[in-house]
Amino acid sequence: MFDRAFEEIELIGRHIDMLKVTKEMQPIGIIRLSEVLNIPKHKVRYSLRLLEKEGLIIATNEGAMVSDKYEEFIGGVSGQFEDLIGRINRIRQS
Repeated sequence: MFDRAFEEIELIGRHIDMLKVTKEMQPIGIIRLSEVLNIPKHKVRYSLRLLEKEGLIIATNEGAMVSDKYEEFIGGVSGQFEDLIGRINRIRQS
């Protein structure tokens, strides 16, 4: 029952790590992201596709770059985690 939730949390962590590395090293390609994050290339491609769909990554000929939405997203991550922790605590207490 919890396997899916753990997988989603791992995916969110991977996306956040990928965004941070992209911001630091932009433009950056799939191979370099794979090497830096020690993640298989197919997972990097998948994450980049999702992040691009969310408007957080821009694909260029030189490689991935973060969009203007990056700062707002990263700024809100802590609050999102606090909301998630609050929900988990309420479920645990009930």
